[in-house]
This record gives sequence, C-alpha cells and structure tokens, in this order.
Amino acid sequence: MPTNQTPSSFDRTLLDPYAQPGHLLRRAQQISISIFYDELGDELTPVQYAILTQLATHPGIDQVSLAGLAAIDTSTGATVCARLEEKGLLERKIIPHNRRQRALTITPNGARLLESLEVGALRLRERLLAPLTAAEQRQFMELLAKLVRENNEQSRAPLALPTTGSGS
Repeated sequence: MPTNQTPSSFDRTLLDPYAQPGHLLRRAQQISISIFYDELGDELTPVQYAILTQLATHPGIDQVSLAGLAAIDTSTGATVCARLEEKGLLERKIIPHNRRQRALTITPNGARLLESLEVGALRLRERLLAPLTAAEQRQFMELLAKLVRENNEQSRAPLALPTTGSGS
C-alpha cells in the first residue's frame, strides 16, 4: 500500500484478483493454451512449438542460445529438445570447437509438422484476438510487446537474442 494512503482510504477493489494484471495475464495464458490445443492439436506443447519455430529460423544454433530465444530456462530447454529429438523433429550434433555444446537442426519431419500447423497458428491468433477490433488488436499487441520487452530482465528466463558466432 502506498505510504500516503491509510487503510480506510485504500481502495479494496484493487485486491480483487481481476483487478490484478498478473492474474489477468495468467487467465489469458490459460485461454491461449486451450485455444492452442483446439487449433494445433496435441502433437506439440506450446513450449515445444516455440522451440521448433525458433529452430526453423536459426538452424545450427546451440541449445543454450535456443532456450534464450524461446525465453525458457536452459534446463527446460534441454528437456524439451530431448523430447523433440525423441519425436524425430530435431537433431543434436556435437559442436566440434566446443564438445560440451550441441548444434541443433530441425529435421524434415519437424519442418513438415511446422508447415502443417501454420493455418492452425493463424486461427489461434485470430480466435484469441477476436473480441477486439482491428485497431484494438494492434494496440493490444503493441502494449503487450512493450510490457514483455520492458520487463524482460525481471523474468527468471529472459529473452536472450543470439550473439554473432552463436551458430545461427
């Protein structure tokens, strides 16, 4: 509570979870995941989809950098990559100059799967934003991107763009 407010002047409606941006963002995430599975099926999780789409545009990237691009922690990234490798959707190869790291590439099966999900991904976006007008959709996406960008360093797994020489 701000120091200039007394308990009697404090607006108690601000304690309502639906007045809290974090709660509303969590609910929006729940809704987004539900629509994700409706539109894209259950072959991939949303995190697996994010990893695979990033890998498609950054072939040869190392696992740590890929996790940074997907804004997930490296431990989760390793688990997700292992699962995608088991599914035959990506390959991991030892990087010759750094034998502790693996270079990742999407397999032809992975590329075909992503291509087959494109229409569903577009429908997901349309369904999620459908309650908003076109102008509101643009504004919402701009504000949401700003919120995420400006708070990136507050995350336990901040977005980390690849640096030159990362294999991308």
